[in-house]
Amino acid sequence: MSTTITDIGTLITRHPGIHGGCPIIAGTGVTVRRIAIWYKQGYSPEEIADQIGHLTLGQVYAALTYYHINREEIDADIAYEEAEGDRIEALHKAKKLG
Repeated sequence: MSTTITDIGTLITRHPGIHGGCPIIAGTGVTVRRIAIWYKQGYSPEEIADQIGHLTLGQVYAALTYYHINREEIDADIAYEEAEGDRIEALHKAKKLG
């Protein structure tokens, strides 16, 4: 009987040209940040895997493990993206009013 063994260290990767070098689930382009946001909104790992159908439950758990080990980095990235979105929205509203 042959079993495929996956080195969990290969499940999360970074590439400078993909999502600005943010950690992603290898081979997918799905960021750890995206998984962390859904998780923080109350989605279970199973629900996240169902919503992003091409991910396995193992990939979602790998992203969540990475998030929990590197929470400060990922939370700072989430906060930056939210602030940048708010800034762009404010600029857009100012242009519409101006």
